[in-house]
Amino acid sequence: MTEMHDGAYEEVRLREVTDDDLEVFFVFEHDPEAVRRSRFTPRPRDAFLAHWRERILGDPDCLVRTVTVDGEPAGNLGSWTEGDRRFVGYWLGRPYWARGIGTKALALFLQQELTRPLYADPFSRNTASVRLLERHGFERAGTLRHGEDEHVLLVLHEEKS
Repeated sequence: MTEMHDGAYEEVRLREVTDDDLEVFFVFEHDPEAVRRSRFTPRPRDAFLAHWRERILGDPDCLVRTVTVDGEPAGNLGSWTEGDRRFVGYWLGRPYWARGIGTKALALFLQQELTRPLYADPFSRNTASVRLLERHGFERAGTLRHGEDEHVLLVLHEEKS
């Protein structure tokens, strides 16, 4: 998908995750503003790499893709199963925020991840993330607590015919 930014067209795509992408994801995860908005505690480098290599890329249940903009890694999207629910999550680097990239990338991902219902649980004060999911048809289904933080439980149901 192509998106216009500052008068130039940007090509947003999804591809398989490479080991080189993990270094980029690590930097994005440690961005102080991203940490504040997501309420996610970043991992030390070795723990981060082990988590990605073993728990995400090493788990056949996980569907994970690198988001690229004009061929450069801009973040990631993934889905996984927790209990009886399938969840989707994403992380974009701050240079790619508020440019329509998340919208385009999630649309592409939802063409690959066909499980419905599909859930998401962003931090309740991360309004940009909540709005992004709602634009794609996710509906509020309650709240969850992760530690001391309240998260919005959103669900994407089967498309109505």
